[in-house]
Amino acid sequence: MINTPYLLFLGDAPDMLAAKVAIGIRDWRPENALGQIRLPGCGADLGLADLTLEEAKAAGAKTVVIGVANRGGVISAAWKEVLVKALEMGFDLASGLHNLLRDEGDLVAAAQTYGGTLHDVRVPTVGYPIANGIKRSGKRCLAVGTDCSVGKMYTAMAMEAEMTARGMKATFRATGQTGILITGHGVPLDAVVADFMAGSVEYLTPDNDPEHWDMIEGQGSLFHVSYSGVTLALIHGGQPDALILSHEPTREHMRGLPGYALPTLEQLRDAALPLARVSNPACQVAGVAVNTQHMDEVEARVYLDKVEAEMGLPATDPYRFGSGTLVDALAAI
Repeated sequence: MINTPYLLFLGDAPDMLAAKVAIGIRDWRPENALGQIRLPGCGADLGLADLTLEEAKAAGAKTVVIGVANRGGVISAAWKEVLVKALEMGFDLASGLHNLLRDEGDLVAAAQTYGGTLHDVRVPTVGYPIANGIKRSGKRCLAVGTDCSVGKMYTAMAMEAEMTARGMKATFRATGQTGILITGHGVPLDAVVADFMAGSVEYLTPDNDPEHWDMIEGQGSLFHVSYSGVTLALIHGGQPDALILSHEPTREHMRGLPGYALPTLEQLRDAALPLARVSNPACQVAGVAVNTQHMDEVEARVYLDKVEAEMGLPATDPYRFGSGTLVDALAAI
């Protein structure tokens, strides 16, 4: 178990999207988010107290969590002074980056000397099977996106919370570092060997009660040339009964790929649904989740009305306006 509460390390994150791990913890486990620590030039701000390591220690923080998800998942050399000092002061460290804490000699040495624990949550801990495609009992919902970091995890978590409040049976299934740090369990899907990715999703979403919904955390995008493989593994391994299309309409290009425009929602539907029906011929597109954080409320509601009219599906920002209409759509399946 990772000791809480956390001091969220934002380092030199260039923008808020790069700090999505910390943002997820702040939004879904605010009781664990004691404060933030930033380096000069950091472009992200969670709106939490800026604390020094000394201030965080005095306030009771136990673990410094690297709250940044940079391209390639690299532990920057510029971060090391703070991370080593944190271990020297008795903090534990937690990270979901591909670049593992346990592979950094100076961090390992400091942890051994001062008794700290290094938590690498992006390390598979189970020998996952190869997917077999056998139909499982229970129901599953997966959010698929026009791009990375458009709100797929928030959609699944918001829907699970609404379903639980209604007395429906639902479980959020984490597949990435942020979801794992929030819930304490899951599959670090993009660190699983490729042949076993779909099998790890089957393992994560086993047979269940007929009316139980697994709300699977989405990853990547079928249209993102860097990360499409993990998305397809989720689609085939998850055998979703329902897809939620996720979109962030104010982007000028794909995340990290300035030469690639985002697909339309219609293109996403027409690509994702046939692939989902390979492993579950009954799969349906149930609704649209739109990340409207960069729109004012009037603009957001006008856009959502337009999407509903064009797609013939319920559309909402599940974090901003609630996920009730999306849950209604699942309840009807």
